[in-house]
Amino acid sequence: MKIIQFQPKYRDDLIFMILEAKDALGRVPGLNEDLLDIESNYFDKGDMFWVAIDDNDRVIGSVGYNSVQSTNDAIIHRLFVKANLKRQGIGTALLKTAEDHLRFVGKKRSIVHLGDKKDFYESWKFYPKHGYVEYAPSFMCKEL
Repeated sequence: MKIIQFQPKYRDDLIFMILEAKDALGRVPGLNEDLLDIESNYFDKGDMFWVAIDDNDRVIGSVGYNSVQSTNDAIIHRLFVKANLKRQGIGTALLKTAEDHLRFVGKKRSIVHLGDKKDFYESWKFYPKHGYVEYAPSFMCKEL
């Protein structure tokens, strides 16, 4: 597995992987519009988006972030791992990639919006293992 900056050739595979991951969580898979144009929703704003790629050049995970204007904060988005590959360290590696980059560009805090604890129980269990604490309803953050 390797983690690389998103490239347009991975768009369809990324979208399929995320829809599959949502379905595995028992959620009605819906498409987040930012995924249709990673370039304008992330790169053109000075932010980043990465994909984890397997040995067959297939997308098995993703993560991105958007900066919060006029702050040193960033919001982590679209941290997903292919359903049958969870609990193998891929999510941790993706999160570490994003956090390391955020530190490099001078961000001081990473924020995640998690939604309802019942519906997003995996996320509510994952982030505290990586130093995130709840600071508002449906939100966690970590000082970088």
